[in-house]
Amino acid sequence: MPPTRVLIVDDEVLVRSGLGLIVGTAPDLEVVGGCSGGQAEQLARELAPRVVLLDVRMPDLDGISVLRRLRALPDPPAVAMLTTFDTDEHIGTALRAGAAGFLLKDTAPEQLVHAVRVLAAGGSVLSPTVARTVISGYVEGGGPDTAAADLTGRLTGRELDVLALLGEGLSNAEIADRLFLGTGTVKDHISAILSKLGAANRVQAAVIAHRAGLVRDRQDGE
Repeated sequence: MPPTRVLIVDDEVLVRSGLGLIVGTAPDLEVVGGCSGGQAEQLARELAPRVVLLDVRMPDLDGISVLRRLRALPDPPAVAMLTTFDTDEHIGTALRAGAAGFLLKDTAPEQLVHAVRVLAAGGSVLSPTVARTVISGYVEGGGPDTAAADLTGRLTGRELDVLALLGEGLSNAEIADRLFLGTGTVKDHISAILSKLGAANRVQAAVIAHRAGLVRDRQDGE
């Protein structure tokens, strides 16, 4: 298998170099380029990365604008936003715009490499402190959300199983292993789930899973 192509977008050269060195140590990952926000769309078209690590705050073109441009490409890469703040006010906006994850810039090297692999496999990633922010912002409130529960009521039993595991942050391959399904079948289920839920991406679907109580219910029952 060819290595996963990774593009790093950050306005600080030292940050790009440091992240590139970390990601580039993995034999199955290849950093194909680095740039600031204004160059990201063109480089993504030229280099066809599978994963983009994208800084939220850049002076020439902000990360949310870059994210929207990348997600509009014919074959959009998986994009994880990079931030130095676990309470960044852009978290919700980025997830709604199609970000596949949010990572702190001080993420441990081995966790960063793992995150890139998860993104390449179709999964979603959130640094633990960021995950708490997301869940508290979207989920907390005294119990399952009725609207989210109504949405998940459109799903089949198998789709509910897949959504619950997606809510735990598992990749397609991990869901397939857990449910004894082929990865292609899982991919088909997720496409159907996103369509039925009206979710733009896996992270939005995962939030719905949490709000509907699916993840909590499944974990309590284990």
